[in-house]
Amino acid sequence: MLQFIHYPRCTTCKKAQKWLDENGIKYEALHIVEQTPTKEQLKSLWEKSGLPLKKFFNTSGMKYKSLGLKDKLTTMTEDEQLELLASDGMLIKRPIVTDGQKVTLGFKEQEFIESWK
Repeated sequence: MLQFIHYPRCTTCKKAQKWLDENGIKYEALHIVEQTPTKEQLKSLWEKSGLPLKKFFNTSGMKYKSLGLKDKLTTMTEDEQLELLASDGMLIKRPIVTDGQKVTLGFKEQEFIESWK
């Protein structure tokens, strides 16, 4: 079963959830703030995604901007970035969908069709 890691008030998450529901895809919904992925979980998701680690940051979020992360990320190690992501679910780009093997980040319908249909 898929894990759908989301923030309920996020419009992108709502679109992704609607797509999963409309396509009859079963998933376990995890609230990204109440059940923030651990550093180890994030590392695993990142490695399976094949994406650069910076893609896991919610760059449009207020928390990201207030911490000035745009400039700080370039000088941080991957370990420090993973620690930071695990410290606050609002820093993480969402939704994250995984079946334990594949990982999608955000919502692009074509990517969902290719990965989850």
